Amino acid sequence: MPVVDTGRVIIVGAGLGALYAALNLAPRGVLVISPEPLGQGASSAWAQGGIAAAMAATDSPEAHAADTVRAGAGTVDAEVAASVTAEAKAHILDLTAIGTPFDRDAQGGYVLSREAAHGLARVVRVRGDQAGREIMAALIAEVARTPSVQVLEGVMAVGLQAESGRVTGVAVAAADGSSAPVMLRGAAVLLAGGGSGGLYALTTNPPRIRGQVIGMAARAGAVIADAEFVQFHPTAIDIGEDPAPLATEALRGEGAVLINSDGARFMLAVHPDAELAPRDVVARAIFAETQAGRRPMLDTRAALGTEIVDRFPAVAEACLRGGIDPVTQPIPVAAAAHYHMGGIAVSKEGRSSLAGLWACGEASATGLHGANRLASNGLLEALVYGRRAARDIAQGLGDAAQPELALALPPGGQLVAPDLVAKLRQVMTDHVGVVRDARGLQTALRHIAALEAEAAGDTNFVNMTATATLIAAAALLRQESRGAHCRSDFPQAKPELAQRSRLTLAEALALRQTVTETSE
Repeated sequence: MPVVDTGRVIIVGAGLGALYAALNLAPRGVLVISPEPLGQGASSAWAQGGIAAAMAATDSPEAHAADTVRAGAGTVDAEVAASVTAEAKAHILDLTAIGTPFDRDAQGGYVLSREAAHGLARVVRVRGDQAGREIMAALIAEVARTPSVQVLEGVMAVGLQAESGRVTGVAVAAADGSSAPVMLRGAAVLLAGGGSGGLYALTTNPPRIRGQVIGMAARAGAVIADAEFVQFHPTAIDIGEDPAPLATEALRGEGAVLINSDGARFMLAVHPDAELAPRDVVARAIFAETQAGRRPMLDTRAALGTEIVDRFPAVAEACLRGGIDPVTQPIPVAAAAHYHMGGIAVSKEGRSSLAGLWACGEASATGLHGANRLASNGLLEALVYGRRAARDIAQGLGDAAQPELALALPPGGQLVAPDLVAKLRQVMTDHVGVVRDARGLQTALRHIAALEAEAAGDTNFVNMTATATLIAAAALLRQESRGAHCRSDFPQAKPELAQRSRLTLAEALALRQTVTETSE
C-alpha cells in the first residue's frame, strides 16, 4: 500500500464534531476525510431537533445535567454530564458568532423547545426542524475561510495503522470503490465519522453511516464502550423510504399526540409523561403497536394545524412525498435505529485507549448518554468533545503550516456487495432491534460471522461486521433491560448492572466463536 506523510492532523468524518474540531485546531494543519461533498452525508446535517443548553433564566446546567442522568437509566457518568452541560451555553454563543441563525424572539432571546425527558424547554432550534442543516452550513462556510483546513471529498477511511499500541495512519480509498487504498500518516487521528444506525434495515441515518468508524477503531484494538445501547427513534415517518425521514421530537413538545389505527392515544396508559416520556419508553410502545397490527401515527392536526408547513418544513415535505397531508391526516410512524450511545471509549479529553487516536461525536462513547440519550444532547456532545479533542491534540503540535496534500489514488478498488449489506441490516433489525433475547442475539452473531466470511475480507464490510458483532455481543452479555436495551428474557433492570460496559473486538469475536461452535 502506498504511504503518504501528511504532517497534518487527520480527521475522519465531516459532520459537526469533525468540522468544529478542525476549526478549533487552526492554525495547525488539518486534513478532513469526507466521503461526500461537505454537508451532504453527515448525520449532523440531518439533525432536526437542535442543541440542548440551559439558556433560559429559569434553567441551569445543573438541571440539565440532572435530566441527562435521569434519562440515562443508571449508567450516565455524572461528572461528564455536569461538565458537558456547564459548557453548553458557550458553544451556542460560538455557533451564533459564526452565523448560525438560531430562532430568536422579538427581544432577541433564543426560542427554546421542550423535548422528551427534559424538565423544561431548553432545545435551541433553527426554523423548527432545520438545526442540523443550518449549523452545518455555518461551519462549512467558516471552514472555507480557514486556510489550515484541507478537505478531501469523495474519499473514505477504510482502516487504521497501529504500531505498538499507537495509531500512526489512516488507510483511505475512493468512496465510490474505484481505487485501492493509500496509507496517510498524520500527526494525530481524530475519528468523527458517525454512529451505526445504518447497520439496521429501518434507520434514520444517512446511507453511508454503517458503523465503519467504530469498527476500524475496534479492529485496531481500541476499547469500545456501551455498544449494546442503540437508541431507536420512536417517530420515523413510515412511508417506505430508506433511510426513513424523521418526525422530530419537537412536534410532541408542541403538543402532537400518538394514536393508533383505532384512534386511541396509547401512550396515556404507558407512562405519566405520555408522549414526552423518555425515548426508549415511547419507542417500545410504538414497536408494540406495530407488532399488534395497530398502526401507530403521530397526530399534529390539533396542536399545529397548518403551522406545521412553515414551522417544520422538513417533516411536511417528507409527508407530502409519501402522499400524506399532515394538516389533515395523522402521520404514520415506526421505531427506527437512530443513535448509538456506544462507541469508541474516550477520556474527558476525547482520547481513546490507543495512543495517537481521539474520537468525538456519535462514534465515541463519553459516558454522557448512558443507556438512553436525552433528546438533543447528541449535537451538544459533538461540540464539547470536538473542541476538547482539538485542544488536547494541539498541545503536542507546533503551529507550523503544512502544505496541501495532492492525493493520487491508485486503481484497483471494490465496492461492498449490496446484497451482503442488505442481509446484515436485516439481521440487525430482526435480532438486535428494539426488543431482544438470547436466542435472537445468538442467531445474529452466527449470521454476522457467516456474512463476514462470505465477504472474503472486504475491509469496508468487515468494519461493519465488527461493529455489528460488538453490538450483538454486548447485548447478549447484558442480561437485563436498561434504557434502550430491552431483553424480553430479562425484562427487569438489575441494580448490580447499573454500570457502563467495555468490550474489545477480540472479546466479542471470542464470544461469537463460542456461540457459533455451540450451534454446530
